[in-house]
Formats: sequence, C-alpha cells, structure tokens
Amino acid sequence: MRQTHIASGFLVFFLSLCSLVLAEPSGGPYGPISQSYALPDAKTIRYVAPDGDPSSNGMSLDQPTSLEHAISESKTDDAVILRGGLYRTGSIRFNQGILIQPYLGEKPILKGTLVPKGNSWHQINDSLWSVAWEHLFPAEPADWWWAPRHLETTPMHRFNYDMVFADGKRLESAGSMDEVSDNAYYIDYQKGTVVIGINPSNHLIEITAHDSAMVRTMRSINGLENDHKGPTIRGIKFTQYARLALLIEGLEPWKPMQPSEYGKDVVGTTLENLTLSFCSRVAGYFRGDNLTIRHCLVADCGTEGIYVINSSNVLLERNKVTRTNSHTPIQGYYASAVKIFNQSHHVICRDNLIINNPHTSGIWYDVGNRHMVVVDNWIENTNDGAFFEISEGAICAGNLFVNCSPGVKILNSANVSVYQNTFYNSALEATRTMRSSEAGDHFGWHASSGPAVADRDRHEACNNLFLVDEQESKGMLHIFEQPEVGDIAKQKQFQRLDGNTYVKSPLSAHSPLLVTGSPSYPPSDRELILSESLEGVRKLDSKYEINGQMWINEMDEVVRSAELKRFELLPSFPGRNGAVSLPQAVSKQIDQQYREASFPGAWPPMD
Repeated sequence: MRQTHIASGFLVFFLSLCSLVLAEPSGGPYGPISQSYALPDAKTIRYVAPDGDPSSNGMSLDQPTSLEHAISESKTDDAVILRGGLYRTGSIRFNQGILIQPYLGEKPILKGTLVPKGNSWHQINDSLWSVAWEHLFPAEPADWWWAPRHLETTPMHRFNYDMVFADGKRLESAGSMDEVSDNAYYIDYQKGTVVIGINPSNHLIEITAHDSAMVRTMRSINGLENDHKGPTIRGIKFTQYARLALLIEGLEPWKPMQPSEYGKDVVGTTLENLTLSFCSRVAGYFRGDNLTIRHCLVADCGTEGIYVINSSNVLLERNKVTRTNSHTPIQGYYASAVKIFNQSHHVICRDNLIINNPHTSGIWYDVGNRHMVVVDNWIENTNDGAFFEISEGAICAGNLFVNCSPGVKILNSANVSVYQNTFYNSALEATRTMRSSEAGDHFGWHASSGPAVADRDRHEACNNLFLVDEQESKGMLHIFEQPEVGDIAKQKQFQRLDGNTYVKSPLSAHSPLLVTGSPSYPPSDRELILSESLEGVRKLDSKYEINGQMWINEMDEVVRSAELKRFELLPSFPGRNGAVSLPQAVSKQIDQQYREASFPGAWPPMD
C-alpha cells in the first residue's frame, strides 16, 4: 500500500509539472549547465581526486581518497565529491542511493581508455605499429540481427566494443591489417594486439580498457544489500567507454507484465548536467521507476543514446542527444537517439534537443508502453523523429520536426494524439500491419504487449502545421495498412484528422500532400495513391479536414524565417487561424496561454 501511495504521489507531481510547459521548444539551454555545486547536506562526505590515496578515508578535502574506494565505502545518503581532473577508471559497482558530484565548480572527467606506454609499441614497417593489449572487448551482433540483409553494409568487426582514439579522434575499425590507415585500426583478437597506422610517438593514442564507468547494481556488493534507492549523479563527464558509461540494473520483463511486478529494484535515479560521449554502444541503460535525466549531453554513441527500459514515471528534460550511430553506422540494429522500451509507462520527454541523428530514430517508444507525453522537443535531421510502435496512449504536442523522415511515425499502436506540432520537410505517418505474436513474429512475445490488430486505431492529428519546400517531397501525410488488416480492423486509424494546415512552396506545388495505400512486402509491391490536395484526404473520410487548409506560398510569407529556423507564424499569413479546439487531455500538457489555441503548429503568430 505504501508503494502505491508513493507512486501515485509521484505521478501527480509529474502531471503538475506538465502544466507548466510551453507549447513550443524553449530554445534551451540544452545539455549541461556549468555551475558551482555547494557541499551537500549528506550523512558522510568523502572527497576523491585523480591521484587520491586509496588508503585514505577521504573525510578531509586535503587528504582525498580514490574514487573506487570512496564509492565502495559509501551508503545511501552519503556523498562522494570529486575534485577536478582526469580519472582513467571504470567498472565501478555499487548498490546504494549515494550522491556523486564535483567539488564546487571543478570539472571531473572519467575516461574508459588507457594510454599505452611509449616503449610498448612495436613498429611493424614504415606505416604500421602494434601494441599488446589485454583489455579487449570482442562482441557479436544480437541474435535478432539479420546478417543476410545487412552484412554487406555492416562487417562483423564493427560489433566489437573496442575503440581507439588518436588525439581525441575516434578511429575506424578495420577487418584486416591491410585495411589499416592513419584513420583506421585493426585488432587481432587471437594475438591480443592492436595495430594502428599512425606513429604513436607523435600522437596521444588511447585504447578502451573499461566496458563501463559505473554500474548501479541490484545485487549484493561491498558487504551491502541493495536498498532499492537510485543514485544522484551530476556535473561529471563520462567518455570513451567500451559498451556504455552508466548502467542502472533492474528486472526486465520477458513477457507482458503489470507495472507492479518490475521497476522497483532501483527507484529514484537522478542524472543531471552530465556529458556521456563516445561509448561504443549506448550512453547508458537506465531501469527503475521515478527516473529523471535532465540537462545532459549525449553524443557520439554507437547505437542508442539514452536507453530507458521497463520504467514508470520517467522525466527526460532539456537534454541534447546528437550523432548517435553516426560513426560507421551499424545497419539493421534499430538504433535510436532516445529509446523508451519494454513496458515503460508514464514517460515524459519534454523540451529536449535531438539533432543530427540521420541513421537513428529520435524518440522511439516501443513494445508495450503506455501513456507517454512527447512535448516541446526540437527534433532535427533525425530519422523517425517521434516513433510510437506497439504501444498505446501517447500525446505528441508542441514539437518541431525539421528534415526528419518522417517527423512522426505511428506503427501498430493505438490512441496517439498529435497536436500543435510544426513539421518542416517532415511527414506524419501512420501504418498498421498484421504483425502479431500469434503469427510467429521475429521478436516473439513483443507484439502481444501492445494493442491487437483490431485495436490499432483511435489516433488524432489536429492543429499541426506542415511546411514543405523540397522539390522532391515525399508527401506530408502517409497512411498505410496491409490489405489483410481491413478484414479485422473495423475502425480507421485516425478517428480525428482536422484543423491541420499544409503549406507547399511553389517549388513543391505538385508534390503529394497525401500518400496512402496498402503496403505489402517487399516495398516494391506497394500500390500507392497520391493526392496533391486536401480532396484526397477528405475522400478517405468525409469528416477528415473539415477545417483543414492547404496553401501554396513561399516560406517567408508564412513563418518568420525557415532558413533561420524561426517558425513563428506571420500575422499576414491568411492561414494563421482556423484550428480546432484542443481536447482536455492535450490542453493540460501545455501552458495556459496556448490552451485555447486558434492557430496551427507549435508557435503562435508573431505580435
């Protein structure tokens, strides 16, 4: 009963926070905010330094201990204070709700790499050097990766976790010594050697030596039992880790389960003002209810950036996530800048900057999730900007999607509300297929965690502003389903589609507004219907787009400046009005001044 009261109170707190947000991206600041941290009111404070003495207890500022020793001695309500400087360390495990932060305004950096000693290198010839290395992390692709489809573009050596850096630049992995260059390295795992094509005497060469920085485990460790309290970590930079920087452990559902059955192993983790970069797989796997990730920079990770799993009451706010899966991309790995996965409920992604992730999805809400809010985010140059799959109940409002393909994607989900967003050269796509666990799905039980084929409907899309100035536009609105779905599903995917404003530049005047049909597999067999006007949308349902508008205008006649990404509507644009009323479930997520919205898109007309 006590856990129920705590969870309910936390949800009320989250919903009260939502009422404070704007109906548009704030413009930042995103990512870490530099600041001076006051000493906390902790039960015990331990000070650490890069050259701290492990034999010291760390209780005084002038006699710091090592980071590893301080964490192993700390319990919930204790604090570990890091002096500035470089810590080459990792694989630190603990199971208590401790606070970890810098000393005042100092800048601690944790690196998962080590620098080989200069005399340990062996010169093979004029262009190759090798070093024996005992910290290797060979790996294989996940068992669901389809080699026949992707092996040609993703060689197997790319799945290994190891990384090599030259003067801070990440080098590319090679499949043989013949492929080594000044930009690529090769690892012979049988001999345990790393081969590079750059003279190590003239450069700083760093090689991964730890597969993680910190692990908040749910197991017994350091003579302590797990007390189920998550840590607070803030103001630290974690970089150059094989696999990931941070790991929060927890039970992961292996079938559809009730939220009361999981998410309780580690509760209340808070991560603030962190930099998580150059991890060969993900910035971190985060599990556990009441998770907050705020003002973090996540950059240059191999597949995912932020990966939240089986957690409820989660807040992601003012983070910047960029360049995920961009360094020699792994094809067929379903990568995402932000992944919300496996029966995570009541997740809020608010006012984040997700930019330059062309080989990954932006925010991907996947496998049995319920009740998500994606509000006020800026998502740019990212595939599948906001992606809702095999899940139910989501509000997507006040976001900006720039050059995404598409901006919003709804796949085999139910009850997704898409309101007051601005789409620039980005489409809205809804698709439903016959995918189900009963049909022998490739991912087993996953499909059974979401709505059944007959229930993949009840979507709403209203008051959105679509702007297209591409000559080869692929359309603004995509609605697809497999032919067999019509024999089972009795309702259309969209129960409400109205009040949207579609603007095409003269350059794209003859591009499709609507692309619809029954996509079968392979995609080349699709029979598609294209429509350049709203009439095609209205033919789908007489109630669709009664208040919708389509205009052909130059972008500078519609918004302040598309080139500068200023998407406030101009008062002179005749299509600035005519939007429909917002449902209560959507209006309570945005600021009071926008609740009676009478304009399309995320930004109101300029004064």
